[in-house]
Amino acid sequence: QQDGCVLEARARGVNLFYFYDLVEKPLFDGLAHLVRRARRSILIASGSERRGREALRADLEATQRRLSVGCLDVFFTQYVTPTESLPDVFGRRGSIDTLVEAKREGAIRYVGASAHNRALAIRLIDDPRVDVVMHRFNMAHRKAAADVLPAARRAGKPLWAFTATRWSSLLEGHPAWNGPAPSAADCYRFCLAHPGVQAVVIAPLSLKELRADLGVLRRPPMGDPERRRWERYGDLVYGDGRDPFDTAWP
Repeated sequence: QQDGCVLEARARGVNLFYFYDLVEKPLFDGLAHLVRRARRSILIASGSERRGREALRADLEATQRRLSVGCLDVFFTQYVTPTESLPDVFGRRGSIDTLVEAKREGAIRYVGASAHNRALAIRLIDDPRVDVVMHRFNMAHRKAAADVLPAARRAGKPLWAFTATRWSSLLEGHPAWNGPAPSAADCYRFCLAHPGVQAVVIAPLSLKELRADLGVLRRPPMGDPERRRWERYGDLVYGDGRDPFDTAWP
């Protein structure tokens, strides 16, 4: 993030701001300004990968202090994986229960959870304690369209897509692709074309990138021919599925 990105995004109609941690000073300076000026018109979301009740509450409280807000709109138990102790997430006094308690106290409005793994994403969608789910979905990682996204639609549960550019690797092109690589805006439009996706997380590094990305808001929804074209590109990038992008994030 660079100075001015948050205020520029808000001026162009963005009302949802998600941050992964408490590192980026320009982002928080912009958000602090919006909180003072227009708190009721924006949604603020964050989260934590820590699972213990005390650690999770400490991260939530640190985020509240950083922005001087008493209530965050969404707080996620982030990156739930099949390799961890799942009772620490789903069990009694696990991270979901901890966030439910915070919601009951008014510290957050909605309980969120994120996962790369599709089976876990469906389990999170089916859990009545979870209000919002965030899941990996992009041109190369499309298997969620067969199970996760339909599950979210059936449950009437908001699903946010993340890693829309596959950590920017979709923007690099492919030697077997005849044509230009997609832009970041193409990647975001691709995700938004699916009716099971309610929001897409973007991460511009400059005002120039932000303005290009927000061009999505002025363009029509992606039609089937364009979507199928980018699916073919995504298949090339995905290849045999053995790239670390596809295997190192359970």
